[in-house]
Amino acid sequence: MRRSHLPLSALVLSMLLFFGGCGNGAGQTESVSPVSETYFIFDTIVQIRVYDDSFTEDQFAAIGAILERIDARLNRHESGSEIERVNLNAGKQPVQVSEETFNVVKTALEYAEWSQGRFDPTIGPLVDLWGIGNEGAAVPAEDRIEERLALVDYRQVELDPEAHTVFLKKTGMSLDLGAIGKGYAADVVAAWLKENGVRSAILDLGGNLMALGEKPGGKAWSIGIQDPADNRGEHLGIVPARDLTLVSSGIYERYFKQDGKVYHHILDTGTGYPVDNELLSVTIVTNRSTEADALSTSVFAMGLERGMAAVESRENTEAIFVTKDNKLYVTSGLAESFTVTNPSYERIE
Repeated sequence: MRRSHLPLSALVLSMLLFFGGCGNGAGQTESVSPVSETYFIFDTIVQIRVYDDSFTEDQFAAIGAILERIDARLNRHESGSEIERVNLNAGKQPVQVSEETFNVVKTALEYAEWSQGRFDPTIGPLVDLWGIGNEGAAVPAEDRIEERLALVDYRQVELDPEAHTVFLKKTGMSLDLGAIGKGYAADVVAAWLKENGVRSAILDLGGNLMALGEKPGGKAWSIGIQDPADNRGEHLGIVPARDLTLVSSGIYERYFKQDGKVYHHILDTGTGYPVDNELLSVTIVTNRSTEADALSTSVFAMGLERGMAAVESRENTEAIFVTKDNKLYVTSGLAESFTVTNPSYERIE
């Protein structure tokens, strides 16, 4: 992990945070300035902004150690990581992992079951084949897509809760926790901050945003939702947030163009190609970032109608859907609090 002190303007954000006032919550003045640290980990930029004058460099170092531990266990591209060892032993033998890794894999499989495979942590072979986000990415041959697609099946992952082992039953299978790992890390860091007395903070893990507590001065944070059709830093609406996390998935994040067609990074586990539906983006709003991370991918892949119904069926979970014809659909729990700020978008009631 590399630590740096980049300004917020240098960060690549999928959502905007509107800071207003200073201070550190109820009963405190509005004169406390935030302290922050920026890390490069999980192949992205992570910024932790804490509104607490007593927060120290040692505490930021402790957060860095937490991030490093999680990356060293869950990152399949990290040499020697637990997930890399699981993948290398696919079709051969179960691999014992830490309780932490075991629980994250178990949680990922639960979301795979809930989404009927729209979210699937065994997507690794397809991700590698497409290489979206890497130089030279191109549409693979159809037979190679079919070959890799046969390796994507969350039901072929065997867990032993007593031995804490994970076993991929087919040779060539590969777990990829990229669609849930950052959310999990945000939850762990947020819990650590609370345990250490922090009541007001913003965590940004490459666009996975966690608003801890409330804004200095006692008001809700105002979170701007990224306009998927514009440059980063432009927003289409605002959500007030207290102890909430917001995670977006969309076709604007990583993609390449070939023969005039855009191929984005959210892959359809049914076809092996990027998801092709009416959506530009989905933002999940809930109180657990692990859930928001997994759901943003799942619900995007479901499409508007099914995705709306799926979110409405879950407690304490809301969503904002942006369609390719510039329409906004908001679940019932955000009906009164979400504010549209970009006149290019039409809100559908």
